[in-house]
Amino acid sequence: MLMIGAAVVSRAQTNIYIVELTNKSFNTYSITRPGEFLSARALERRSLYHIAIDSTDLPVTPAYIDSIRLAGNVTILNTSKWLNQVAIRTTDNNALAKINSFPFVKNTNGANKQGTGKIQVANKFDQLTINEATVNNSAPPPTSSNLQPYYNYGMSNGQVKIHRGDFLHNLGFRGQGMQMAVLDAGFTNYLSIPTFDSIRMNGQVLGTWDFVTNNANVNGSFAYSTHGTHCLSTIAANMPGNFVGTAPQTSFYLFRTEDGDTEFPIEEQNLSAGLERADSAGVNIASISLGYYDFDNSVYNYTYADMDGNTSLSARASDLAAKKGMLLVIANGNEGIKPWQYLITPADADSVLAVGAVDTLGNVASFSSYGPSSDGQVKPGVAAVGLSAVIANATTGQPTYSSGTSFACPNMAGLSTCLWQAFPEENNMGIISALQQSASKAANPDDRVGYGIPDMRKAFVLLLKRFYLQDIRQAGCNVFINFDIKSSSDMSFNVQRKLTADLDFVTIQTINGSGAFAKTRISFTDDLTTIAPPATISYRIQMNIGGDTSFHFSPIVINHSNGCLTYTFTGNGNWSSAANWDNNIVPPALLPKGSTIIINPSGAGECILE
Repeated sequence: MLMIGAAVVSRAQTNIYIVELTNKSFNTYSITRPGEFLSARALERRSLYHIAIDSTDLPVTPAYIDSIRLAGNVTILNTSKWLNQVAIRTTDNNALAKINSFPFVKNTNGANKQGTGKIQVANKFDQLTINEATVNNSAPPPTSSNLQPYYNYGMSNGQVKIHRGDFLHNLGFRGQGMQMAVLDAGFTNYLSIPTFDSIRMNGQVLGTWDFVTNNANVNGSFAYSTHGTHCLSTIAANMPGNFVGTAPQTSFYLFRTEDGDTEFPIEEQNLSAGLERADSAGVNIASISLGYYDFDNSVYNYTYADMDGNTSLSARASDLAAKKGMLLVIANGNEGIKPWQYLITPADADSVLAVGAVDTLGNVASFSSYGPSSDGQVKPGVAAVGLSAVIANATTGQPTYSSGTSFACPNMAGLSTCLWQAFPEENNMGIISALQQSASKAANPDDRVGYGIPDMRKAFVLLLKRFYLQDIRQAGCNVFINFDIKSSSDMSFNVQRKLTADLDFVTIQTINGSGAFAKTRISFTDDLTTIAPPATISYRIQMNIGGDTSFHFSPIVINHSNGCLTYTFTGNGNWSSAANWDNNIVPPALLPKGSTIIINPSGAGECILE
């Protein structure tokens, strides 16, 4: 993994292998009984997004695992059901030979066997030293808004507000009800430092697992384990006035998949196993500040041609996670000023959101890896603050500064979580597209920041528009305006009209939202009796979100050609031939003195005074 850290002595691990299997025959599980291997929440996600349960969801055939375990002196480390393979540790060559003879075994590959390659663990996590006196914690100029600020972000003000993340927080979207898996190298002191008081007290850590040592402790003192602490803090910190993360009310699974002081393919296998566990639990989003291309044994090294989204183990696992409905946010890499220069896997995966690094003013970090992927995908997809980013000191819990796409990734993962919380009816790829379309370079993406720096306010409105339905039609002398939209008490809608003589749209009615953010139907009728025909009338709905009226929906044009005739009667009269009145309204048989009736001269019906 190539993100942040300091040099340590290499601890070469040997005799770990990945056994690839040919099938899942003789399986005791069945896709007709998915509740045996997927949680209710995972099944709910598949149902919501119409994701079929298929053979990749089935666990590895238990009998195959037993046969491998019993082949000799063999320890099962973990399995990947998506890739249908088993990670083992053994020094027993006879056992390896026996395993390779099994008809259900495709092949056995070394996953960290010591070779002649150079040891490069000093570069595994790139730590950039930050002079705190030079850090610019600026944020974009505030926009007009009546929304009450919910958080005082303190030192993290700039890295939240560059995306207008406070807009989502102020509307009430702070990660509640959402679940995120953070896959990293360990989370030293997450059980004790004040940065995470809130997630501890509120039970927001739902589960942990160390896939390196196969136990539940991810809080211990492993090599480089502070990296996960730093990344988690950019999302989960809740220290008002000091340091607040981008989704502090999210619930978390913390998985250690990375062995901090070595670099071998087993870590990609661990990542796959971690993503599968997250999927089975029903997790929405995964934040992955990990990446691979250069291993301790050079025989395993990837080339730039391999960065095609389909070659590496971790890219294939990431795309399968996306296929299951999870949103994966992945660091693009810190190779921008190194000979490699390009992104690293699994940021190259086809269906993930790769994140590059900028500072709080939007300047590109020189270390941020270049795109595109070798198959021409725009990479990174977006950019977030990773240069002079605010993170927690893993010992004191107090905010400090560091740099790397490792921190841009969780910053964006948290904001993505809050956006998706507002629009759970959209799927993972729809959220990615909204973020990219809202970004600063949406019209002309490049190989440094991709589509640019996402704007959460714009992304929110883009998603509002995707699920907005309107019906504006004329019937006689009325225009009936109906629209379905998600709204809340923080929002209102201006019904606007523009006549031929008007220079701009004029608000003719304001309709206030109410309650929590939810889909609602809003109706209004415009009376045209005072407007002389012929007239071309345009209508549109303007949104008012916390005082911001800069967004509106596409206008509809009505051709008012016939007008309405108005008759006022001075006495009582009886009516006959009163069928087929416009809008199917039949007038009463008797009208009192002074009654007014409007007749549409288009011929919808006729009335005769007797």
